[in-house]
Amino acid sequence: MPTRRTFLKAGGCALVAYAAAPRFLLRTARAAEANGKVLVAVFQRGAVDGLSMVIPHGDAGYTGVRPSIGLLPPRRGESDRAIDLDGLFAFHPALAPLVPLWENRALAVVHACGSPDTTRSHFDAQDYMETGTPGIKSTPDGWLARAVKTRPASRTPFRAVAMGPALPRTLQGDVGAISMQSIERFDVRAGTDASARQGFESLYEQGVRDLLHGTGRETFEAVKMLRGVNAARIAPANGADYPRGQLGEALRQIAQLIKANVGLEVAFADMQGWDTHVGQGAERGQLALRFREFGAALAAFAQDLGGKMADVVVLTMSEFGRTVAENGNRGTDHGHATAMLVLGGGVRGGRVYGRWPGLAGHQLFEGRDLAVTTDFRTLFAEVATRHLGAPAAPLFPGFTTREPPLALFA
Repeated sequence: MPTRRTFLKAGGCALVAYAAAPRFLLRTARAAEANGKVLVAVFQRGAVDGLSMVIPHGDAGYTGVRPSIGLLPPRRGESDRAIDLDGLFAFHPALAPLVPLWENRALAVVHACGSPDTTRSHFDAQDYMETGTPGIKSTPDGWLARAVKTRPASRTPFRAVAMGPALPRTLQGDVGAISMQSIERFDVRAGTDASARQGFESLYEQGVRDLLHGTGRETFEAVKMLRGVNAARIAPANGADYPRGQLGEALRQIAQLIKANVGLEVAFADMQGWDTHVGQGAERGQLALRFREFGAALAAFAQDLGGKMADVVVLTMSEFGRTVAENGNRGTDHGHATAMLVLGGGVRGGRVYGRWPGLAGHQLFEGRDLAVTTDFRTLFAEVATRHLGAPAAPLFPGFTTREPPLALFA
């Protein structure tokens, strides 16, 4: 058993050159080279209005139901209107940074997507989406954790990372996922163990060596190693300019982890503020400000990674959509289906996927909401199997579908 002084000396000095790196770092690097694929999940918490994010301007049912928050239809040469995608759908004008990705066919939309469960509770719907088991509250682990677990074993503790103060439901499970608020501070937490949440470094300083045996100790070692490769000092490349805010900062740091080659396979980021009951706005307003940060952050991430995006897929999700008609407070209430985005390597972009149900009164779910025609598990399973190579069977227990494949990937 090495002494603490020997251990810290090795952690700090063995990274002077890659050729002299310790075996654990070599295993980490080899894992990254062998697997290569990364899935980045972005959760728009609060239920994003998919009918304002990707507007069905070509559907007659959209006209008139949103007198103060409805967006102006596209018109050539006018940038303050919705941006046409295919004659039926258009982006909110604040999502203009995503248009080049759409035109380059790196970005796809899956509309009328959501959960078969009819709850309008944020808490329940988010839980069902993160566990992948709609209507079942007793599921012990998350679907992203299950996806990681199906992949070849890797010794790096950076296989699954959430940017935030706590591990999200979707990464809870027996995969050693960690959460960190900042690469620079390394406020590392592993799983839900109360002792681990104190931080591996503080535990080591306290001399609790038993808790650092095996996985815990290797995580501590890896934290030291990541500092050694200066991941926090990896600057955005290719002129990428991340917006200030929660999502921009999270994606900037996820890009640093990817470029540091630490064996990242799954990353998770949140963006809050989508619950627009009051004063939602149209081309301008609170929702437009959210879209501006959202679109700019995704575009900066893709620009920053450049050619590395061939091995990276970004999947956006939200627990449900919002009502078709606006409410009396010039906002929208909790709805059903919404729009989700898929960006990156192998994606057959430049298309809106899923069967459009229509916005006529008789086509609405419960007479008020966009109907779900693509179960979110169909989308998530296709991304996990086609991009990560995870087998579909254990990802979503009890799920069988009659829906045809979306065929998102080439």
